[in-house]
Amino acid sequence: MIEYEKLSQSNASFMDELEAAAARVIRSGWYVLGHEVKEFEGEFAAYVGARHCIGVANGLDALVLSIEALDLPAGSEVLVASNTYIATILAIVRAGHRPVLVEPELETFNMDAALLPQALTANTRAICVTHLFGKPCRMDGIAAFAREHSLRLVEDCAQSHGARFGGRMTGTFGDAGCFSFYPTKNLGAIGDAGAIVTSDDALADRLRYTRNYGSKQKYVNRYVGANSRLDELQAAFLRVKLRHLDALTAHKRMLAEVYFDNLPDSVAKPVCRPDEYDVFHIYGIRHPRRDALRQYLLDQGVKTEIHYPIPPHRQEAMKGILHGDYPIADALHATELSLPVSVGCQPDEVRRICEAIRDYAKVGSPD
Repeated sequence: MIEYEKLSQSNASFMDELEAAAARVIRSGWYVLGHEVKEFEGEFAAYVGARHCIGVANGLDALVLSIEALDLPAGSEVLVASNTYIATILAIVRAGHRPVLVEPELETFNMDAALLPQALTANTRAICVTHLFGKPCRMDGIAAFAREHSLRLVEDCAQSHGARFGGRMTGTFGDAGCFSFYPTKNLGAIGDAGAIVTSDDALADRLRYTRNYGSKQKYVNRYVGANSRLDELQAAFLRVKLRHLDALTAHKRMLAEVYFDNLPDSVAKPVCRPDEYDVFHIYGIRHPRRDALRQYLLDQGVKTEIHYPIPPHRQEAMKGILHGDYPIADALHATELSLPVSVGCQPDEVRRICEAIRDYAKVGSPD
């Protein structure tokens, strides 16, 4: 069986370093907001190219705290992709604002900057853009639109660690870049973890308060904050994994090239553009008979995933919050299939997957 993701296998090559990091933290006797968090924050800020990194408990908190810190008027409209993972939308709602959906480009899954003008109203105050699957959004157009209309800009970088647009890292185009280090991410912790990067000194200062009950001095609370601190142990693990991130990305990009070279034309492959450095957190194809293809691959010993089976506007939790029809999101959610591209996956396995998909193209027939 070719697994979609097997984390024990993906982390096996780092085991000695991870165990040493765990022992170092345990022996230190300091487990919250200590040396490991401070060092990781400096190392990750330098990697991304931002002045500040603020470690938080998870990617959702990174988004919520960042949006709250913008001090938008209550009930502001925030433009967001109609096919994003629901966490991006939940963050807007939890911060007290109204998500307004913008359709993506069919070919890239990312927000279509050309559609932003028709979503703009007098109540629009921000854009929350998601770099889906490891592919950077077209940030030239999106950032220019935000500047033209005096909109704040938050980047959801949960899937784009190390991705670049025009040579510039995702997370550095807006007011804040929000990262998840969920274990399956390219830069994954051994549990939940997240971070915010920014070059805005005042924003960074506020976020350091609000992640810790609104306090930087014990028992003195300046803001209404949260308990959302990056754990010392996870920070130590992330320091290990960060040293290997470029190598991990290179491996995933190599696997992606094998897919590009061997997949049949019967599937729609990801689009690659010269000014986009895609880190392939997910290698998502599209196929009109996605579910049948997925079952065929499973029968051939290949596990796959769907990102995501239900679009946000059709989720029960979003009734009364999201309104309208979003045919591109519907089409993407009905046809997307994620193929194995994990660190533990090998080129010969990718070739076997491609061979199975070519065989399906020969034997498969429309319903």
